[in-house]
Amino acid sequence: MRVLLGGMIISLGLSSLPVQAQQPKVSDSQVSAMVEALRQSAPKSSPSKGYYSDWQVKPETIKLWAKYCLKKELTPTQFQNDPATARQVVSCVMNRELTKQFRAIPNNETAAVGSVACWWMTGNYTGCNSGFTADFVKKVTKLYQQQRSKPKPQP
Repeated sequence: MRVLLGGMIISLGLSSLPVQAQQPKVSDSQVSAMVEALRQSAPKSSPSKGYYSDWQVKPETIKLWAKYCLKKELTPTQFQNDPATARQVVSCVMNRELTKQFRAIPNNETAAVGSVACWWMTGNYTGCNSGFTADFVKKVTKLYQQQRSKPKPQP
């Protein structure tokens, strides 16, 4: 009985391996490229316009993302005045969003990046087909591809 049960456990464990192998894995360089593309694409304005940091993030979004990523509160001013922490938070969120979109749109990195750029601007993964949002998505996608094609520094 133990051998039979052990065999079932092993076969169940092995049967889940291909599913795990198929799960898209977002690399640090993909996250980094997305974060930098969003930073470079952000319209420049001051905190007095209601957006903070190089990424131009709304105060209510900063609070939600800081709780999710840092497990603590962060004020918009702290986010604005600490670029390393802002980048850490945006990277955390981009990792989550890219992972979702790589799963939703397998084998099409450009489409996944475009969906995340649309989400960044509108809160939706789709609907950025015309006007300012379409231009933003194109800009982010182009900058993302440029970041990804840069040679990686050698350790």
